[in-house]
Amino acid sequence: MIPTTPVVVKDGIANPAPLGLCAFGMTTVLLNIHNAGFYELNTMILGMGIFYGGLAQVIAGVIEAKKNNTFGLTAFTSYGFFWLSLVGLIVMPKLGWGTKPTEGAMVAYLSIWGFFTFCLFFGTLKLNRALQFVFASLTVLFALLAIGDATGNKSITTLAGYEGVICGLSAIYTGIAGVMNEIYGRVVMPIGPVESK
Repeated sequence: MIPTTPVVVKDGIANPAPLGLCAFGMTTVLLNIHNAGFYELNTMILGMGIFYGGLAQVIAGVIEAKKNNTFGLTAFTSYGFFWLSLVGLIVMPKLGWGTKPTEGAMVAYLSIWGFFTFCLFFGTLKLNRALQFVFASLTVLFALLAIGDATGNKSITTLAGYEGVICGLSAIYTGIAGVMNEIYGRVVMPIGPVESK
C-alpha cells in the first residue's frame, strides 16, 4: 500500500532537497553520457558542473543548514564542491595553473569520493529507498571510474558511463518526487520511506 500522507513544510523554509538532487542528477547524466562514449568532454559539461551541479548544490546545502539537516548540508555542499573541483582539475592545467593530474592522482581522487559516498550511504538507511539507490549506485560509479583509471581499461569507463546515467536518473526521479509529492499533498511518486522502529 502506498502511503498518502501529505508532505508539509513545517518551518516556513522550502525543501531544498529537490533542487540539490536534480542538480546532481542532471549533471551526472550529462557527464556519464560522455563517459559512455557518446560525445566529447566539452563546455556544456563544464558549464553544468560549475553552475548547476556545483553552485546549485552548494545553495541547496546552505538551505539544508537553515533547516537543521546535517545530512543534507553535508551531502549537497560536498557534492557541489565535488563538481567545482572536478571542473578545476580539467580547466586549471589548461590555464597553466598547475599540471594535469596523473592517472594515479585521479584514482585517489575518485576513490576518496567513493569512500565518502559509501559512508553517507549508511545515513540513507534511515531515510528512504530512493536515496539508498542514489547513494549505492553513486558508490559503484566512483568505484568503476577509479578502476577504469587504475587499469586504463576503457570498457570499464564506458560501463561506468552507463551506470552513471542510471545513478543520475535515480537522483532526478527522487528530486522530482519531492516536488510532486509536495505540490499534490500526497504520494504521487513513491520514494519508499523507511519505517521507524
